[in-house]
Amino acid sequence: MIAVERKRTERSRQPFLLMLLDAGSCLPSDGNGRVLGQVLSALSLATRETDVTGWYEAHSVVGVMFTEISVDDRGSILSTVMSWVSETLRNNLTLQNFSQISISLHVFPEDWTQHTAQGNPTLYPDLLNRNEAQNSARMIKRLMDIVGSATALLFLSPIFLLVALLVKLSSKGPILFKQERLGQFGKPFTFLKVRSMYANNDRKIHQDFMKNVIKGKYDGRTEGGNKAVYKMTNDPRITRIGRILRRTSLDELPQFINVLTGDMSLVGPRPPIAYECEDYDIWHRRRVLEVKPGITGLWQVKGRSRICFDDMVRLDLQYARTWSLWLDIQILLQTPRALFSDDAF
Repeated sequence: MIAVERKRTERSRQPFLLMLLDAGSCLPSDGNGRVLGQVLSALSLATRETDVTGWYEAHSVVGVMFTEISVDDRGSILSTVMSWVSETLRNNLTLQNFSQISISLHVFPEDWTQHTAQGNPTLYPDLLNRNEAQNSARMIKRLMDIVGSATALLFLSPIFLLVALLVKLSSKGPILFKQERLGQFGKPFTFLKVRSMYANNDRKIHQDFMKNVIKGKYDGRTEGGNKAVYKMTNDPRITRIGRILRRTSLDELPQFINVLTGDMSLVGPRPPIAYECEDYDIWHRRRVLEVKPGITGLWQVKGRSRICFDDMVRLDLQYARTWSLWLDIQILLQTPRALFSDDAF
């Protein structure tokens, strides 16, 4: 029901409030279900028909969803909800048990800014349950990540050393470019690339460009180009060597370290920058929430920079929805061809 309500909110843009009442271990195990069952029945009678009540965790945590709340009235709604919930609990529990009940409130969608863009796992129990159901396959995927990234770092080390030398000789600055990106559920991590830009550049150029791309205000047209390209083609911050590195994706080599440390996977959506997520539509956020980011993915093998942002997100969501080990293997096998195709701008 929470998953269904999230999708409804994506369409209506009307937030919902999830309230959880957790008895934890404060009540005897045989009394948990009985007492909270009484609370659940009382809350069901006191809520609107459009609200949803039920077990968030069977016989342990009661959940109530207050749907389609007004954004401007969040404060008053929270105060009202807490007031009548407290009265309902007092009427159904002893004072001792009432004082031991833990109440938490969670609003969807969460507030994402360029400084904070993290999902609240409490609002995504379906994703957590799905990962648990796929636990064996996920363990094999992680093993593939470790073996694959370690092998790549070993065999590609001569190329990396050559690239590092060219970067160092061509412009001032460090060899590696470090940037904070967002992993699954918006968890920040240090993202590694070979530096392809001049040092101390202005990020606002990219920030303004991505704002237009995400909001659909950039049509992808380039001077003299026959196909749309949804990336900066004349970025003044990129060095001459950097253009070659980006064209061949050699600047991505250090990300095998991110895979080895577990921040990324070999296959998955590309990890965004926090300021990009600030401009995301609600449904765009699912590309960050549903799976761990990766070096390559469906976007890379289906057109790469020739695809608009909304279509890129749809491919990321398709990957999350249909994920399997065989799909990962197919994407990995198709990636080398995609790197050197005409669409790999």
